[in-house]
Amino acid sequence: MGQMEQIAALAATPVALPLLQVDGLCRNYGARIGCAGVSFDIHAGEVLGIVGESGSGKSTLLSCLAGHQRPDAGRITYAGQDVLAMSEADRRRLSRTEWAYVHQNPRDGLRMGVSAGGNVGERLMAVGARNYGQIRTRAHDWLGRVEIAADRIDDRPSAFSGGMQQRLQIARNLVTGPRLVFMDEPTGGLDVSVQARLLDLLRGLVRDMGLSVIIVTHDLAVVRLLADRLMVMKSGRVVEQGLTDQVLDDPQHAYTQLLVSSVLQV
Repeated sequence: MGQMEQIAALAATPVALPLLQVDGLCRNYGARIGCAGVSFDIHAGEVLGIVGESGSGKSTLLSCLAGHQRPDAGRITYAGQDVLAMSEADRRRLSRTEWAYVHQNPRDGLRMGVSAGGNVGERLMAVGARNYGQIRTRAHDWLGRVEIAADRIDDRPSAFSGGMQQRLQIARNLVTGPRLVFMDEPTGGLDVSVQARLLDLLRGLVRDMGLSVIIVTHDLAVVRLLADRLMVMKSGRVVEQGLTDQVLDDPQHAYTQLLVSSVLQV
């Protein structure tokens, strides 16, 4: 094939559209800016990290994306659908099926009065599973995938350590095979050894399941390990973005340089 034919073939190859497109997202709290004019895309299988100091707007952004808050302006498009134009019922269905949300505090994402197996089973029932034996088998399998012993399936989350609760929350969220996962400081509050094991687990699950992930964290080591791309936020605005290693190894914005050098507490 000649050069012109190769160029023509490349031009004719369909380009995969982003899974999620965000354009000009804004959220204010009276006179205080939550996030302002945030725009980005994320493709299938891509992990986007969002970092910044406390109050930078990263948690507000994640909350708006996941539907926990409604933005004041902007557009969110998921798989070609305008999310903000969806009915409340359709948004809830999306959150049960194709999306998942991992909270920093696992107690916010678990039913503490329900067994470990029941927590995972509830997510399956929310998408239509009804056979008790099959639900319990899948719950058993997923507890194993997140390294929770099989004999703990009937224990309640309150009997688990913080790290084990986070593993259970991850199993509950991923058992239905979502396409897009929102993570809010998933290793926050855990000691270093527990964090390391949890990060290894998350990295393996993201890779094996081909998940798209948006992860908010103050820990640059977390995004270096997990994220393909990185966005840095300050005062509600994105001040720098790019490939994770590129941003962390050669930061261009003064604020990012402070974050990387750990001069600024985040």
